[in-house]
Amino acid sequence: MPMQWYVLRVQSNRENQVRDNLDRRVNAAGLEERITDIIVPNEQVTEIRGGKRRITERKIYPGYIMVQMDLDDDTWFLVRETPGIGDFVGAHLKPVAMKQREVDKVLGQMAHQDEQPKLKIDFKVGDTVKIKEGPFENFDGIVEEVIETKGLVRVEVTIFNRATRVELEYWKLEAV
Repeated sequence: MPMQWYVLRVQSNRENQVRDNLDRRVNAAGLEERITDIIVPNEQVTEIRGGKRRITERKIYPGYIMVQMDLDDDTWFLVRETPGIGDFVGAHLKPVAMKQREVDKVLGQMAHQDEQPKLKIDFKVGDTVKIKEGPFENFDGIVEEVIETKGLVRVEVTIFNRATRVELEYWKLEAV
């Protein structure tokens, strides 16, 4: 039976620690050929805090890790008995392997990290915002559109009792 990918429920915010712990247990048990890969699906995002641009990692699926393994009684027991791991994702306690297209999608998301990191824009359509800098500084407005690819937010601002649309960089805004 070929290696297949499985999803494991793990304690949230401890995904990396659980991955490292499982990896140590696999090496100690000598099962490296049957459990070959353990990953925490994540992506890089760019965020601006305090006027400084930072690239951070964000988990794509918090509370889950992926394991590529040959499922049998030994590997199943080793994984299940690792502290921090809840259970395999599947129906009625029987682990269900991921479909290849699902694996390709997750690995594809992770592979695109070498390109430009995604922008993390915390505004949604309908949010009320205050403009922090520029010619409309201290004006309040309502978000009409978020253009993540360019890092822009379209805001409707009322100037002289007239609604006006302006496009601003997202770091020039703050939530009200």
